[in-house]
Amino acid sequence: MEYVNSLVAAVAAAEDRNPLLPAMYDIVWSAIIFAIILFVIVKVALPKYNTLADERAMKLQEGLDATTKAHEESQKAESRIAAELTEAKAEAAKIRDQAVAQAEDIVARAQARAEQEAKRIVETAQRQIEAERVAAEQSLRAEVGGLATQLAEKIVGEQLKDEALSARVVDRFLDELDKQVAAV
Repeated sequence: MEYVNSLVAAVAAAEDRNPLLPAMYDIVWSAIIFAIILFVIVKVALPKYNTLADERAMKLQEGLDATTKAHEESQKAESRIAAELTEAKAEAAKIRDQAVAQAEDIVARAQARAEQEAKRIVETAQRQIEAERVAAEQSLRAEVGGLATQLAEKIVGEQLKDEALSARVVDRFLDELDKQVAAV
């Protein structure tokens, strides 16, 4: 009976307790296990995690530093390229200006040479024309003089033997002929 009384006391005690709360011995043993697990985590796992986290943070910082450095170098290279491009453009403009100036100089020299050559050709042609005119005039004078002398001999009826007189008559005739041609 005693067994039954203890069982009834246990049932009565169980009815007084909250069914949602575990028994006290379960709470104590759970707290001890939780404390052991917490101790292991704090002493073993947490330092390893902190070490890994620090390594990752350091690698990330190194990556950021490398990125920043690469960005700075990129900007320096970009500015250097821009400066070189500006310098190259200025040099190209200078070379182009020199080429234009040289071309203008070459054209000017060629024009001057062409003008000189044209003047020389014109002068040569004028001299040649003048020489041919003088030769034609002398030839014409001689021929006209001979014809005039023959005509005068036929008119006068005798031959003019005095050459000085013949030359004066021819010259006078040619002068009159020049005056008539100039008047026309």
